[in-house]
Amino acid sequence: MSFSLPDFRRKWSCRGYMSAGAAMVTAALGLSLVLAERAEARKYAAPLDIFGFGTPRPRATVHSTKMPARIPLPKPRPEEAPKATDEAPPETEGKPSPDKPSANKPAEAAPPPEKQPSACRLALTEEIAVAPSIPDIRGPGACGGEDLVRLEAIVLPDRRKVAVKPAAILRCTMASAIADWVRKDMVPVAASLGSTISDLDNFDSFECRGRNRVAGAMLSEHGKANALDVRAIKLANGQSIGLTDRGMPRDVRERVLHSVCARFSTVLGPGSDWYHEDHIHLDLAQRRNDYRICQWNVWDPLPQVAPLLPAERPEEAPPREVAARPEAKEGAKDGTDDEAAQKSPAPVGKSAANGSKAEPHKPATKKRR
Repeated sequence: MSFSLPDFRRKWSCRGYMSAGAAMVTAALGLSLVLAERAEARKYAAPLDIFGFGTPRPRATVHSTKMPARIPLPKPRPEEAPKATDEAPPETEGKPSPDKPSANKPAEAAPPPEKQPSACRLALTEEIAVAPSIPDIRGPGACGGEDLVRLEAIVLPDRRKVAVKPAAILRCTMASAIADWVRKDMVPVAASLGSTISDLDNFDSFECRGRNRVAGAMLSEHGKANALDVRAIKLANGQSIGLTDRGMPRDVRERVLHSVCARFSTVLGPGSDWYHEDHIHLDLAQRRNDYRICQWNVWDPLPQVAPLLPAERPEEAPPREVAARPEAKEGAKDGTDDEAAQKSPAPVGKSAANGSKAEPHKPATKKRR
């Protein structure tokens, strides 16, 4: 059985139109059913949606049966409170607020935290010394130091002040050691001399230099503000204890020697080198195994030197005996032998007896015993 296009059109013309319309209706009904199923699926979770691709089911609104909590009202404003201003202060046009940083100007860096005082600084109170703190010093070649003070005076136990002239720039530990030395050791020495201490003669404290001011030498403890040179300690009665003065009693200088060598790690004085013949060097240098140096020779007092000119002859002294010629001895009285010797004729020698010319005779002179 064979079919052709004209036969098909002629046989199925009406049925084809009806079938196309039915198909369109069927498609429209099917599309509406699909949309209805999707809308219904949004209300309920898909049972086979194990990978979470389905649309999440919205939560049902829970209606609470409890009464809502009551919000407390603010307290009334007290009568003595200042009145609040509703109007804000006018801001200057074109000028940024001081509280808010400008967009063009970078924010300023926060100030560094304040440095906490050390234990030495807390212990060195005004009852011990007048020593205000000064900023740290950063010099060339590790010169300078931290925790520095300016030692102006030392307060004695009886509230008297010993002025440090001039004021010494030292580390706090060195200043504390100097104050303890004066308060505990030098006050008894001054009391043995019948007075109290008034001044401390500061020869040198902080100075950024090498040892003994020699170019190229190692950094001195003076460059670290860890040393003090002392020449003398002045008393209230006007007397001065010269630490290197050989006119001072030897026992006084020895007491000072023993006190400083027990407190400081370095003591240099006469006999150490010619740099320290007129003062005493004190420092707190740290060395291995707490090694200490104490080089100070306490010399004996200088001997009494006789005057260069003799003393004048007293009037009641007897006349001096002089050697004179026998001829002039009879007429010599109370020192007139010199004039007689000058007037006496010259003696004639052997050469005159032989006819030769005689030599002139020298006058007699006094002889010292």
